[in-house]
Amino acid sequence: MNKKKIINDPVYGFINIPSALVYDVISHPYFQRLRYIKQLGMTHLVYPGALHTRFHHALGAMHLMSLAIEVLRSKGHLITAGEEEAATLAILLHDIGHGPFSHALEHSLVTGIRHEDISLKLMHDLNVHFEGKLTHAIEVFNGTYPKKFLHQLISGQLDLDRMDYLNRDSFFTGVSEGVISFDRIIKMFNVDDDNLVIDEKGIYSIEKFLIARRLMYWQVYLHKTVISGEMILVKLLERAKELTGHGENLFASPSLSYFLKNDINQDNFFLNHQNLEHFTNLDDQDIYAAVKVWVTHPDKILAKLCQMLTSRNLYKVEMGNEMASKDRVDFLKDAAINILEIKAEEARYFVFTNAIQNRAYNAGVGNIKILMKNNDIVDIAKASDLSNLESLQKTVEKYILCYPRGI
Repeated sequence: MNKKKIINDPVYGFINIPSALVYDVISHPYFQRLRYIKQLGMTHLVYPGALHTRFHHALGAMHLMSLAIEVLRSKGHLITAGEEEAATLAILLHDIGHGPFSHALEHSLVTGIRHEDISLKLMHDLNVHFEGKLTHAIEVFNGTYPKKFLHQLISGQLDLDRMDYLNRDSFFTGVSEGVISFDRIIKMFNVDDDNLVIDEKGIYSIEKFLIARRLMYWQVYLHKTVISGEMILVKLLERAKELTGHGENLFASPSLSYFLKNDINQDNFFLNHQNLEHFTNLDDQDIYAAVKVWVTHPDKILAKLCQMLTSRNLYKVEMGNEMASKDRVDFLKDAAINILEIKAEEARYFVFTNAIQNRAYNAGVGNIKILMKNNDIVDIAKASDLSNLESLQKTVEKYILCYPRGI
C-alpha cells in the first residue's frame, strides 16, 4: 500500500505525509480522535468559522517542521533522515493528550493533570505498539535528545506549535491581527551552539509574531464571550459530577460516566490504565450529547446551565483590572437566589469571580535569540528597537465577574 499521501490543507495547500511510519501513527485511533476535538473549544460561539480541529493543527505543525528542517539543512546543519522523522513524529503528537473542549475538562473532571503529561504517556503507549520506533521522537519531545534545537522547534517561545495555531486560528476566525509571516520566520531559522536562533534579518517578523500573539489572546483566546461559554461548561460538568457523587445516575457515554463517577486527579491518573483508556475515548461529542440531554434534567441547576449553553444565553462577563468588590458579588448572588429560586450555596454556579493572564513573551524561558551579523547572540527584547516589546514580557492580569444576564 502506498502510504506517502498528500493532504489538501486550507492554510498551507498540499501537505505531504513523509513516511509509512508517520502514516501509521496518523491512522492510529489515538490520533484520529483529534478529528473530533475542536482546536478552539467554545470560540465558535463568537467566531462561527472557528470549527477547525486539533487534527488540522497537528498536521499543520508537522508541515512546518518539514519546512524548518529543509531550511536548517540548507544552512549547513546536519539533520539525519532518522532525526527528521523523530522531530516530525514529536510535533505531530505534541497535542495528542488534549481532552475535549480544550481546558474545560482539566478544570472539572480531571484535575491537576497537564495535557503534556498525558501526551507523553500516550507516546510511550504508541512506542510499544510500534515496537520502539518512536523512541527518538519521545527523546526529542522530552528535550533529552542530544540536539537541543530539535526540541526547541517543538516547545519554546518560537516553536512550530505556536506558529501553526496563530496562523490557523487567525485564518478560521477571520481575525487578521493574528496573521504572521510564518514562511519568512522559518526562512530565518538558524542554529548556533546547538540552540535555535533567528538571523538578524528576521527581527521585524519576530516583532510582528509577538504582537500578533498578544492580540490573538485578547481578541480570540481570552475574549470574554469565549470565557463565558467555557465557564458554563466547567460549571455544568462540576454540577454533573456533584450529582453523580450523591448517587444520581446521569445520562452519559460510558467514558464520560467513568469520569463523573470517579475522582481522577494528578496523583492517581497514571496508576490505572483504565483511566487512560477512558480518556482516549472522550471527545467533544461525548460532552455535547450529554449537555443536550441534561437540558431536561430534574435538577434545576444542571438543567439551567445546559439551557444557557445550548441556547447561547451565556453569562454576562465583566472584565477589569481589579477584582469585583465583595458587596457587588453578594448583591448579584442574592439576586440570583431570588430570581432563579435556588439555595444560597448553589449561587456559586451562577455568580463568581476569576482571574486571567496574558503574557506574549516570557523572557528567561526559552528566549528568542537573534544571531547578529557580527555573530553575537542577543535576546529579541534587547535586539529590537520596538519600545513596547519589553512590555510584552509583563504578565497582564485581568479579573472577571460572571453572572446570568437579566439579574
